[in-house]
Amino acid sequence: MVLDDAALDAVYRHAGGILSADVAHRLVVDMSTVLPVTEEAIAVEVKAKGAAFVECPVGGTVGPAREGRLFGLVGDDEADVSRARPLLEQLCRRVEHVGPPGAGARLKLAINLPLLVYWQSLGEVLALCRPLGLAPERLVDIMADTSGAAAAMKNRAGDLARALSGQLPSAASFDVRAARKDLSTMVTYAKTLGLDLPTASAALKSFDEAALRGLAEEDAIAVPARWATGK
Repeated sequence: MVLDDAALDAVYRHAGGILSADVAHRLVVDMSTVLPVTEEAIAVEVKAKGAAFVECPVGGTVGPAREGRLFGLVGDDEADVSRARPLLEQLCRRVEHVGPPGAGARLKLAINLPLLVYWQSLGEVLALCRPLGLAPERLVDIMADTSGAAAAMKNRAGDLARALSGQLPSAASFDVRAARKDLSTMVTYAKTLGLDLPTASAALKSFDEAALRGLAEEDAIAVPARWATGK
């Protein structure tokens, strides 16, 4: 599992990479979130070396990973998926085989879009609440108890309240840099389908601005926190 298409290219194709080794009869499981066409190409090259290949990008961050509660979105042939399933079931609370190579990447981009757009929209909501002067803990508690709150907010209410007080998490579970990469990948993939993603594109712009302000390695909740404080 690596950050982006460039990192994946290095891991597989550069000197000393996976494709330079004798991988015949091995099982390669790729859990990166990248363009579908990237996974499709890697699958062809790995299989040409006599290995089995399964793509399995996952939903979930550091906490669910440690608890074996990720959500695996699998793409490949049923035989290879069956071979990988005992391993994946140790990492994931749910494993869904959704199609051939590239299918997992397509679905992963789709499920990440509303989450990342939500962090941006939450920032705008909190900006509207600035004149109220409510304590961060109270404001977050109110927001988390409404129909507009995403599960991610409810799960991270404490982190968010502290972020609004200027205390970002010491270790990011999913940083602004990774969020930017996912949003950019979504927009790029959509273009191959002849689609524009105006909401995702707007969220990407906001994450770009956060990175320019030195927040690239901070947790993604730095984006709504920045909007809430106006800094």
